[in-house]
Amino acid sequence: MTEKYTSTKTYRNLPCAHRQWKHDGHCAYIHGYSREYTFFFEAEKLDKHGWVVGFGDLKKLKEYLVYMYDHTMLISEDDPELDQFKKLHERGICDLRVVPDVSLEGSAKTVLTKANEILSELTGGRARCFKAEARENDKNSAIYKIS
Repeated sequence: MTEKYTSTKTYRNLPCAHRQWKHDGHCAYIHGYSREYTFFFEAEKLDKHGWVVGFGDLKKLKEYLVYMYDHTMLISEDDPELDQFKKLHERGICDLRVVPDVSLEGSAKTVLTKANEILSELTGGRARCFKAEARENDKNSAIYKIS
């Protein structure tokens, strides 16, 4: 059995809007939440400070989250109204981010992938993110996990 150290980091208050255009109900309408992301890190060995990840070293991750999810409009790349959203963006009405999947599940996968890109550079592969939780409110979340 391999022993591992783990730690978590949470980023809150990332208000963004999206729509699930394939949904038959109210989720097809533009709506928004103040998203929250929790990252679960692991490493077999700690760094020179005794940490899995130096939380202060995660500036690139925070910058990415702010860029993607702070006062933005997330639209799926296959949304049939994508051109309309691009026009709204060009007119300064929304700050558009086109993503493969606007769902919380898709967002959890996206942020975990980005976290691991950043951690690979930051720790030389010593630490990784093995799980990310995307939360849209105090009732709903989605988790993406890798083994």
